[in-house]
Amino acid sequence: MKHELHPVLGRLLGREHKETLLHQRPLALWFTGLSGSGKTTLALRIERELHERGHLCQVLDGDNIRTGINGDLGFTTEDREENIRRVAEVSKLFLDCGVITLNCFISPMADMRQLARSIISAPDFIEVFVDAPLAVCEARDVKGLYKKARAGLIPDFTGVSAPYEAPGVPDIHLETSGRSIDDCAEEILAVVLPRISPDTH
Repeated sequence: MKHELHPVLGRLLGREHKETLLHQRPLALWFTGLSGSGKTTLALRIERELHERGHLCQVLDGDNIRTGINGDLGFTTEDREENIRRVAEVSKLFLDCGVITLNCFISPMADMRQLARSIISAPDFIEVFVDAPLAVCEARDVKGLYKKARAGLIPDFTGVSAPYEAPGVPDIHLETSGRSIDDCAEEILAVVLPRISPDTH
């Protein structure tokens, strides 16, 4: 006897059930900026701060995305856009589970970030522009990426041989040069904490 198949989406527990279980409202923080600007450093700090307050988070960045789900992608414009599309879809799945996501990707072009915002949905999306001058980013270059890019060993490297379109009106604009991580984290938390409180639902 054949069983009629039904779409699973209509039978899944809704996001509101996960929010109630976790006592939080999920958000996607999208950290954008040049390599070395401090995106992942800040995201890891925010993850720890939120965790200590009882909130469940997941950091997504190149280390856990490009070595796994996006391991087949390079750094052409098309591959970068596909990288961002997949990340946004993964982030959306986490949000549907009630989990706060901290996304750390250069995402150099405005249309890439708009794509991510449209997939995740604008009310759940906070664009964080981690703004540091190129010279400061190069000075922080612990991986030696800028040196390799300057030597022509890394083609299409953002800030050197490929452009970066700075956000016009980001939700949070952090000029990290000369500021402590504590100061930057406090500015982010001031925006995020009221929005993830279940009392604001």
